[in-house]
Amino acid sequence: MNTSNYNRRQFLKTGGFATLALASMGMMGMNPIQNEKPLKVALIGSGWYGKSDLFRLIQVANVDVVALCDVDQNMLKEAGDLVSKRQKSGKIPKLYTDYQELLKENKLDITVIGTPDHWHALQAIAAIKSGSHVYLQKPISVDVIEGEAVVAAARKYNKMVQVGTQRRSTPHLLEAKKQVLESGMLGKISHAEVCCYYHMRANGNPPVEPVPAFLDYDMWTGPAPLRPYDGIPHTRWWRTFMEYGNGIPGDMCVHMLDTVRWLLGLGWPKKITATGGIYVQKEGKSNIADTQTAIYEFDGLNVVWQHRTWGNPVDPEYPWAFKIFGEKGTLAGSTMKAEFIPIGKGEKILFDVLYEKEQYPEDLTENRIELNAAPATRRQMQNLLNSMKTGELPVADIEQGHISTASCILANMSMELGRPLVYDPKKRIVVGDEEATQKLRRPYRGPWVHPEPDNV
Repeated sequence: MNTSNYNRRQFLKTGGFATLALASMGMMGMNPIQNEKPLKVALIGSGWYGKSDLFRLIQVANVDVVALCDVDQNMLKEAGDLVSKRQKSGKIPKLYTDYQELLKENKLDITVIGTPDHWHALQAIAAIKSGSHVYLQKPISVDVIEGEAVVAAARKYNKMVQVGTQRRSTPHLLEAKKQVLESGMLGKISHAEVCCYYHMRANGNPPVEPVPAFLDYDMWTGPAPLRPYDGIPHTRWWRTFMEYGNGIPGDMCVHMLDTVRWLLGLGWPKKITATGGIYVQKEGKSNIADTQTAIYEFDGLNVVWQHRTWGNPVDPEYPWAFKIFGEKGTLAGSTMKAEFIPIGKGEKILFDVLYEKEQYPEDLTENRIELNAAPATRRQMQNLLNSMKTGELPVADIEQGHISTASCILANMSMELGRPLVYDPKKRIVVGDEEATQKLRRPYRGPWVHPEPDNV
C-alpha cells in the first residue's frame, strides 16, 4: 500500500479499508448473519440512541425484535412503529413500560439497553440473569460497585456483554492502530491527552410542573433521588444532573479514555487526581461540573483529561478527541479522523472516517443518526454475535467498560474530595481512604436495592 497521505485517504474513502478492517476482525462482509432462526431481541430504553443501536443490529443480523420497553408511552409507541418498518417481519414488538415484566415474559438472545445511566447496572444484571446476552450503553454504572456487580453477573452466568464504547470498532482508528502504533512509528510513548470542549451542558431554570399522564416519572427515576418534575428529562436534561450520571466525564471522557486504554493496552490507573467544578455556568439548575482536569496515572505514562463546556477548544480540529505523544511523533484521533504527525522530517498520515451510505442507504433517512459512528456500532454488534458463537470475550467486554467507567467516576470523586484516589479492584476499596470507599456505593431510593458483586 502506498503510504502517502493522498493514497491513504483515497483508500479509505473508496472502501478499501472497509474490507481490510472486516478481514482483520474476522467479519468479511457485513450481510445479515443467516441464523437457523432469528435471534430474539428486545430494547429497554427506546429513545434516540437506544433505537439507533437497535437499528444497527437489525442491519447486520437475522433478528426478531420481540419487545420494547420505555416509561414514556408516546416514545414507546413511536419506537414500535419505527421498528415494524425496519425489521424483516414487519411486526410491531410487544410494548412494555416495566422492564421486569419484559424480561419475565420473553426468552431473549440479546437485550439492548439504552436507558439513562442510573438504570444501566440494574437492568443489565436483570437481563443477564434472565439468560440474555447484552449490548449495554456506556457508562455501565453510576457508581463503582454497581460496575463490579455487572462484571460479576456476566461472569457468573456466562453471558457476553458488549459495551457501547465503539471507538474499539471504529474503522479509521483500527487502521491507525495497526499502521502507527503496532508498527512502532511513535517510538516510546510517555504521555496522552483526552478532551471534550463541546458546549453540551444543558442549563436553565424550568418551573416545576405536573407529570404528564404518558410518563411514569417514578419508574423513570427508579433507584435515583426523586427530583421535582420540571419537564421531559429525555436526551440532554437528565445528563445535567449528578443524580442520574457522572456529568461530562461519565458521558464523554469514558469514550476517549477507553480508546487510549485500548490503543495502548492499559488496565486500571494506579492513581487518579482531579480538580474542577462549576466555574462559569452558575445561573441554572445544572449540578455537573462545567470544567474539569483529571490525571490518570499509569506506569510511565499519564493520561490527562480536560473538559470545558464554555470557551474555545484547545485544538479546533479535535474538540472531542485523544492525542498520544511519542518520542517520534503524535497520534491524534476523534470520531471523524486520525492523524499521525511525525517529529522532524516525514509526512503526516491522515486516516479519514468511513461512511457506508451506499451499503446502508436507510442511514440517510434515519432521524438524528450519527453517520460517522454507524459503521463502528455495526461492527460492535457483529463482534457481539461472534462472541456469542465462539465464547471469546467481545472487543468492548464488560470488564473493559467497567475500568473506563469506574475511572471516570473516581475522577469525579477525587474532584469532590480534593485529593488523589487509589482504587484496589480486588479489595474494592479506595486504599487508605474510608470516606472515599463509602462513596463507591451511591444510596438507592427504595424499594430498589443496590446490587452487590458477591450476591448477584
